[in-house]
Amino acid sequence: MKQIEIRKPDDFHIHLRQGDLLGMTVHHCSSVFARAIVMPNTIPPIDSPESLEDYRRQISGIDPAFRPLMTFKLLKGMSSENIRLLKKAGAVAGKLYPAGSTTNSADGITHWKEIVELLKVMEEEGLVLSVHGEDPSVFSLDREKAYIPEILEICEEFPQLKVVFEHLSSAEGISTVETGPDNLAGTITVHHLLLTLDDLIGGSLNSHNFCKPVLKGPKDREAIQSVVLEGNRKFFFGSDSAPHSALKKSKGAAGSYTAPVTLPLLAEFFESSNRLELLENFTSRFGAEFYGLPLNEEKIVMEKERWTVPERYGEVIPFFASKEINWKVKKMSFRSDI
Repeated sequence: MKQIEIRKPDDFHIHLRQGDLLGMTVHHCSSVFARAIVMPNTIPPIDSPESLEDYRRQISGIDPAFRPLMTFKLLKGMSSENIRLLKKAGAVAGKLYPAGSTTNSADGITHWKEIVELLKVMEEEGLVLSVHGEDPSVFSLDREKAYIPEILEICEEFPQLKVVFEHLSSAEGISTVETGPDNLAGTITVHHLLLTLDDLIGGSLNSHNFCKPVLKGPKDREAIQSVVLEGNRKFFFGSDSAPHSALKKSKGAAGSYTAPVTLPLLAEFFESSNRLELLENFTSRFGAEFYGLPLNEEKIVMEKERWTVPERYGEVIPFFASKEINWKVKKMSFRSDI
């Protein structure tokens, strides 16, 4: 097959950052995706209607045709009324960051019971709970597995609250969502789908593959790939694309900048497994259905054409930098000078 047309996809987990990076990240995202769940761990965080509206204006000012799906950061001491006002301002989800689990999460939540009243209001308002599901107090490769009891407690306590277990990286996490209640779903990134810990530390250290949750072992990757290839609708795409400057990455910042290459790499993965027909459901249908959003009507065309990922975009070195990919989005044009 030389070409495929699919419904324009959505990215259900992306970091667009702030300042000078914002123009580049919005351009790369909106060139491919109709909508994206925008993470709120900015500085200061998105935690009020005013900050949400301001961030949305900044994003829409760069590309008015792109629809950012706004989220807010759950914080201790936040009022129930603030949650209701955030919903009125257009928030679709609230994000739970365990304290110290990832970038800009020092002000996060120690245990979900600290915010039980906020979760009640989110359930009442029909907001989705997005969770960075890791316990930062345990060994790094066990952090996702250790957080599973909290995820299940939340789902049981709030059966009408939709919960997304973000960026699944372990076989245990996959199994939890697969066998869990109907209000639980999970996002999967392209880097957890394709890589293992060996791609980070198996040879020389590749800091550009360092992310949180940390890449796991072959059996974990196999579980992730298997559930995606089964076409299970509880699992959908969220890139967790998270840019840092090359300097920050060299000093250990966690996050991979995958936005410019995610859809071509997914097409390559599905084609290699003879399941290219599953690409649209994974990127354009299952996530929208779980969030209760209408499906995108616009189409996007992908072509079988080899291209080389630029070495860098401005100060950011992207995922798969300088490597060849066999698929590309038709008429996709990414500037490497921004």
